[in-house]
Amino acid sequence: MSDAIRGRSLGSAPVPLSVLDLATVGSGRTATQALGTTVELARLAERVGYHRFWVAEHHSMPGVASSAPAVILAHLAAHTERIRLGSGGVMLPNHPPLVIAEQFGTLEAMAPGRVDLGLGRAPGTDQATAAALRRGRTDGADQFPEQLAELVRFLDDDFPPEHPYSRIHAVPGPVQGRVPGGVQSDHRPPVWLLGSSGFSAQLAGRLGLPFAFAHHFSSAHTLPALQLYRQSFRPSEVLSEPYAIVTANALAADDPRDAYRQALAGGLSMVRLRTGRPGLVPTPQEAEAYPCSEPERAVVEEYLSNVIHGAPETVRDGLDELAKLTGADELMLSAMGQGHDARLRSYELIAGAYAQ
Repeated sequence: MSDAIRGRSLGSAPVPLSVLDLATVGSGRTATQALGTTVELARLAERVGYHRFWVAEHHSMPGVASSAPAVILAHLAAHTERIRLGSGGVMLPNHPPLVIAEQFGTLEAMAPGRVDLGLGRAPGTDQATAAALRRGRTDGADQFPEQLAELVRFLDDDFPPEHPYSRIHAVPGPVQGRVPGGVQSDHRPPVWLLGSSGFSAQLAGRLGLPFAFAHHFSSAHTLPALQLYRQSFRPSEVLSEPYAIVTANALAADDPRDAYRQALAGGLSMVRLRTGRPGLVPTPQEAEAYPCSEPERAVVEEYLSNVIHGAPETVRDGLDELAKLTGADELMLSAMGQGHDARLRSYELIAGAYAQ
């Protein structure tokens, strides 16, 4: 298995731990501040031993500043030295495959051997925004396998001679090593498939690719999807055996009550998103004062049931249990808290719990 895929364990953690960040914009804060927190978080993650730092693609959501993963990753590459950086993920149907191959070829040239290309087939937004992104293109999620195959061809620069794209090259890329005086890079960003159901799980298995499952918002489908991935897995040049990341909502605090209050703010964000009113991530005080209707309360309770929160030791035990339950090869932690200090402190406390 490639070292670019296999993670490094953090202290006594049963599996490697990584970070998924959305550059969340809290109430009373700006996108500039949120993206500054993302940089601080990546540097902290590198310092305390997390393996990867991924950013997600979302659109038309005031509380999420990560609409352009490649741009953010370039900035993070300039502010870190060792930690793997990647997309969790790029929503491929929103983009021409050639553009993604060029963007991630550029990132690989900027941070050799540190870049992951995680791909999803959902739009990362509502249908109207997806239509604006795609400008009339009809190749949506149903064509994801074909889009993926085209992207990999561009990354490897190996279209057959009869293909209409055979004379097109994604640059930076392998073609530069074939021209006089050129030197080919030793690295190519590994492709990951992301999913919240069985479709991408089965596709990743058939193609022998690593797979990341969005347990943090689709926990009911986690075990069936992972089983489907492992059952359908075929060894490839990339992987000889399955490798699965499970993404989890996790919030730790010095005072367990503060962790609950941060999680409650995430729950109110989910209510607003599901009712078509996405906004900035509310403060814990706003979340506590919000008069939930019965249907809204049900959404909050469902959300909270899928957040591992509390004192550092409590979160550590919850993550250990999740790793055992799912057989995950790696856990990726998402902290949907409000503001700056609480989110950084959460990742620091979790790392510290495994260092003991």
